[in-house]
Amino acid sequence: QVQLVESGGGSVQPGGSLTLSCAASGSIFSINAMGWYRQAPGKERELVAAITRGGSTNVAYSVKGRFTISRDVANNTVYLQMNSLKPEDTAVYYCVGGYTATMPDTWGQGTQVTVSS
Repeated sequence: QVQLVESGGGSVQPGGSLTLSCAASGSIFSINAMGWYRQAPGKERELVAAITRGGSTNVAYSVKGRFTISRDVANNTVYLQMNSLKPEDTAVYYCVGGYTATMPDTWGQGTQVTVSS
């Protein structure tokens, strides 16, 4: 069983930056990919970024050039660096893990990101 714990959410003004962290523990050998989803009120959940065991990354068009996903293999941690934040980035952000990020087996508890002036 895998546990994912997110941290780093909060409130920021438009144009600001935040870094989310996701620490994985448990049966992490079973994880082939990790990623970040977000869900805003009244909107569908969206896959924002993903990274594979081999280090390949992918980010959604809506955040391309502003968000970067990375990892610290030694510490089993994945990061989401978010720059040039916009009000439309406001959402609960969830860390996920599984064989693929598009069909994850495990979800974190979520962390709120609010972008507002």
